[in-house]
Amino acid sequence: MKPLVVIPARGGSKGVPHKNIKELNGKPMIQYTIEAAREVFKDEHICVSTDDFKIKEVVENIGLKVPFMRPAELATDTAGSYDVLLHTLSYYNNKGYEPDTIIMLQPTSPFRTAAHIKEALELYTTDLDMVVSVKETSSNPYFLLFEENKDGFLNKSKESDFVTRQECPKVWEYNGAIYIVNVESLKKSPLNKFKKVKKYVMDEMSSHDIDSMLDWRIAENYNDKKD
Repeated sequence: MKPLVVIPARGGSKGVPHKNIKELNGKPMIQYTIEAAREVFKDEHICVSTDDFKIKEVVENIGLKVPFMRPAELATDTAGSYDVLLHTLSYYNNKGYEPDTIIMLQPTSPFRTAAHIKEALELYTTDLDMVVSVKETSSNPYFLLFEENKDGFLNKSKESDFVTRQECPKVWEYNGAIYIVNVESLKKSPLNKFKKVKKYVMDEMSSHDIDSMLDWRIAENYNDKKD
């Protein structure tokens, strides 16, 4: 495997301002992801993609070089992971390094560890488009989720006759922690178009993704209890 680890960390964050470098129990949140990545990969294969010079400064103070600044057009609320990954891949290709596998680790998953990354990598084979980390969703569409029809009435998102949630098929949701992506597949289509995708299951707390101040408080409380 010729890996490239991409940690996408743009500066604009509305739910938790400056969350990627906000201190979570004594260290910048992005440091948790960098430390996990460094236990598995060499520094030269780890890239923090950011548009923010403060994030760059924090990352380089941790000891990891930020090789480039992400263009502003790839740092908006509407910019997707696909374009960010292609941009990063192009940079390394132009520098003479041609990875065959991209491992995307979002810094908003501070409880994803090196052990999780290693276990996910064990599931990856070159005939797949992607291995992605998931958790079992608590909002099962066979039982708990509803859509409004044209008459304004609620119908189940997936029609079923299940009486209890335990009877329903398990449904998985991406938790945002780990994406192991086949570069050849990425060159052909974005991640949401992939067909050959395998899951790597993580527990609820390891899956915790920080998008709001409530998420942040939960993370602080969890870390306090660990200590």
